[in-house]
Amino acid sequence: MHSELPAVPGTTRMPEHRIAISERGSFCFATCSCGWYSPARRSRDLARREADDHLAAEADPG
Repeated sequence: MHSELPAVPGTTRMPEHRIAISERGSFCFATCSCGWYSPARRSRDLARREADDHLAAEADPG
């Protein structure tokens, strides 16, 4: 299964950061078009939260 995270209202994302959530067997992981990826997780929710954390860190100019 493969799905992109929906845009969160009120946030802006740089075009070079596109997140995708993928599954392999019972594991789920997030990848970004910039080359970042999360470790394989059994929890889809955790993979999504890690992807959100990655986007927040990239959006923070400080």
